[in-house]
Amino acid sequence: MPRYVAFLRGVSPMNAKMAELKDCFEKAGYTDVKTVLSSGNVVFSAPSASEAALAHEIEAAMTKHMGRTFRTIVRPVVRLRRMIKADPYASLQIPPKAKRVVTFLGAQYKARLGLPIETDGVQILAVTGLEVFTAYVPNPRGPIFMSLIEKIFGTELTTRTWDTVKKCAKTCERGRVINPV
Repeated sequence: MPRYVAFLRGVSPMNAKMAELKDCFEKAGYTDVKTVLSSGNVVFSAPSASEAALAHEIEAAMTKHMGRTFRTIVRPVVRLRRMIKADPYASLQIPPKAKRVVTFLGAQYKARLGLPIETDGVQILAVTGLEVFTAYVPNPRGPIFMSLIEKIFGTELTTRTWDTVKKCAKTCERGRVINPV
């Protein structure tokens, strides 16, 4: 069965417990469920289905089993591994102290953008249809990169650091760790 990662928007330890999310996914019929970190990343196995169909099922399961839902973006683990192996940041000029983030879009972005887009230490570097690759230098005003991303791409999305994406792609199957690339 294929492995997937569900990236849930807006999850933190203050509004959702990872054990509760894991239980919700298992009640929905998914197997080999693992949570990664405490920011709403759930790795699971499921029969082959579209990313949108799985996201819809997961959101319905959260409503049923948790009484609330979080916007859900699903990606197959194999796709994440290919993305990591290709490393879209490798050929880009990124300031040494910049943080790398990946924004997962709920729908294909089709408009043309003049890239890179730069403002206040934020650089939107690449868009590959369903993912946006950004680098930003931390700013005392907070996560201003999210304001720029949402202004351009809307709010049907969720963002993770490049390191978190790598951790999610490094999944466990039957107690064995599988490397992401």
